[in-house]
Amino acid sequence: MQDKDSRDTMLSELYDELRAAASRMLRYDAPQLTLQPTELANEAALRIVRLEKMSWNDRQHFFATGARIMRQAMIDAIRSRKRAKRQAPTIFFDGDADHAGVDVESLDAALTKLEGVSPELAKIVEMRFFVGLKPDEIALVLGSSESTVKRRWQTARLWLADELQEPQ
Repeated sequence: MQDKDSRDTMLSELYDELRAAASRMLRYDAPQLTLQPTELANEAALRIVRLEKMSWNDRQHFFATGARIMRQAMIDAIRSRKRAKRQAPTIFFDGDADHAGVDVESLDAALTKLEGVSPELAKIVEMRFFVGLKPDEIALVLGSSESTVKRRWQTARLWLADELQEPQ
């Protein structure tokens, strides 16, 4: 019962941050996805509530788990759209000046592959791309230095860019 109470308290305290993360994530993509930040945050909150046996160490642990859950919720929304016989949208990443589009299903597949190579790099990408955390915030979540996170983020981006390149 204590875990449920702590989860509910943590969720209530961090819901606004979860919604802000969803808003950052969908800034360019909400019209294409027909998904609003509140809907994504609510879906993530519902999925968090369903995690019966999960205990939360601290807000960073909660937010890192929220990143994974929001990624899954967004992928589910895209797959649902695709099943409705609409073309899967290209998603824009806020972290690049040119806002180059990325197909989220391709990114998810590449991220799953990256998890096999380096779970830490995959977690950094997840928190950066799907939640929009900055390197200093990711460093707090991972208990690492900001410079280490920046280096690993650069490594992950290069790996993903290579993985997501269209065959020519």
